[in-house]
Amino acid sequence: MQENMAHSPNRQFRPLPVPSVTVEGFWGSWQDAVCEHTAATLLDRCVEAGMLRQVDPDQPSPGIVIPIVTWLGTPQMFWDSDLAKSIETIAYSLYRKPNPELEARADAIIDLYQRLQDPDGYLNSFFQRIKPEWKWTNLRDFHELYCAGHMIEAAVAYYQATGKRKFLDVMCRMADYLVRMFGRGPGQVRGYCGHEEIELALVKLARVTGNRAYMDLARFFVDERGQQPNFFIEEAIRHGRDPKGVQKDTLGYSQSHMPVREQTKVVGHAVRAMYLYSGMADIATEYHDDSLTRALETLWTDLTQKQMYVTGGIGPAAANEGFTDYYDLPNESAYAETCASVGLVFWASRMLGRSPNRRYADVMEQALYNGAIAGLSTDGRTFFYENPLESLGHHHRWVWHPCPCCPPNIARLVTSLGSYIYGVADDEVAVHLYCRSQARIELANGARFTLSQDTDYPWSGDIGLTVEAEAPARFALSLRVPAWARGPRLAVGGEAVDLTEASADGYVRIEREWQPGDRIDLSLPLEPRLLRAHPAVRQDAGRVALMRGPLVYCLEGADNGVGLNSILLGSGAGEARTANLPDLGGAVVLDLPVQRERAEAWGDDLYAEKERATEPDTARLVPYHLWDNRQPGEMLVWVREARG
Repeated sequence: MQENMAHSPNRQFRPLPVPSVTVEGFWGSWQDAVCEHTAATLLDRCVEAGMLRQVDPDQPSPGIVIPIVTWLGTPQMFWDSDLAKSIETIAYSLYRKPNPELEARADAIIDLYQRLQDPDGYLNSFFQRIKPEWKWTNLRDFHELYCAGHMIEAAVAYYQATGKRKFLDVMCRMADYLVRMFGRGPGQVRGYCGHEEIELALVKLARVTGNRAYMDLARFFVDERGQQPNFFIEEAIRHGRDPKGVQKDTLGYSQSHMPVREQTKVVGHAVRAMYLYSGMADIATEYHDDSLTRALETLWTDLTQKQMYVTGGIGPAAANEGFTDYYDLPNESAYAETCASVGLVFWASRMLGRSPNRRYADVMEQALYNGAIAGLSTDGRTFFYENPLESLGHHHRWVWHPCPCCPPNIARLVTSLGSYIYGVADDEVAVHLYCRSQARIELANGARFTLSQDTDYPWSGDIGLTVEAEAPARFALSLRVPAWARGPRLAVGGEAVDLTEASADGYVRIEREWQPGDRIDLSLPLEPRLLRAHPAVRQDAGRVALMRGPLVYCLEGADNGVGLNSILLGSGAGEARTANLPDLGGAVVLDLPVQRERAEAWGDDLYAEKERATEPDTARLVPYHLWDNRQPGEMLVWVREARG
């Protein structure tokens, strides 16, 4: 076996198209829930909200349905993005499970958008049908480019899943319009969107169409952001607005306070930041831009070492839907928007574009399995917007929201998961995530094969990979070994591989001529482990969190009754016993011996010089992403640690 650990700095890893990967097992069940319930639910609730009346040129303009708010706009401006993400979800669901009725509904909406589009290519239902006089007057707040980005992503997905070009052609015309409008040339606008999204969408469009102008425009939006004079200040003056009245009183809210390569601290609105960094990472990969990569590495360290919840949730504050200060990670009031964790998955996956590195893939997995998927119920019908790490029993899933960005965002992530499992370079395949799946791959060096994973991950850490090809094929295969795995084992064709010798950046890279039927066996022990927070995280002082593999576990009232903060964990995680819980689809739960504080032994005093009275008990912990799928009740991630 020949080992080659060197990673070329100019190597480009790109995701596989969703139709190239069939997902089964754990994530297959989630995809089925989206196909059977969520996809149609999203569209139904968009229609109920009145979104189609805004798009349909044959109906009278509905006017302002959601009132104007303090930032001069209305969430109604985002409706195109909500419909677009719903269509994107439908596209991926159609690939997995054909649904002629749902496809016809999506086709009908696409027809409306085609008819609505202006001759010059401009397309935005709010500014065409509700407030045409506001068109391009407030890029900071009005989300025109953001909506275009989501519609572009939907068009790419619908083309890849169905082969139909209509929506793709519509959005190419819009993108051509944007190429003419924005830039540094004579008469062009040197602006960018207050809510990033267009950047990563244009990269997707460029990759599927081969039109480099779209990629160059994405690069322009990244490079121009935060340059002086600041566009948002100049725009406000030009339209008679107070230049100091930037949203949330700071340009940092939209990461436009300084050029992106000079930013060292993650600030502002969490979802906007994640979308910006995702676009930056795409551009770094496509243009081999080390200056962007260096900036992103600094920002990554800032986020993951000082501002991220153990669940991969980010953005603790509701006031700005984003970041506050270092180590400020409250649990019960945590905002941790579902969209923000979805965005972190986006960013992490794109950081893998230049080479496999578990620094990014481990966090992608952490956010995916905890902070993101918690936003969707197991039946695919209800949702979380905020994802706290503690609840007294008053936080529950909801059917819809005035700003319904999270439901279609988590749904499109789930149904497109196949594109996050693998990264493909000219002569190498990186396996970032473990999931029962089959990936149909054709490399630039001519190798064609199917790479199959057989596993019950994340419930089991045993993973078998098989190369299925008609003829021998030479390429490199890089497998992630998570940092949490203690004592992992790897064998190729039954021959053990020394992981300490073969690993680079947390991946074992095996380059050889693969024979049809070659098998790799990887074992990642899933031992429960206790985590403690940095001492500066005051909210977690004296508490521990329990993880098993990639999963964060929590206490729920459904298993442990009321008063979860009375539970004291005195022993290590080694005493945990696993069980399968039918109520949660057979999920692996953990039973631990604990002490329970007896409030009734305290008496009536609010404060007293008393020792606490405890008694032995057993606590059951369930995967955090599954909480609030049974009867309502309390929930707690960070458990009090017994001392002495």
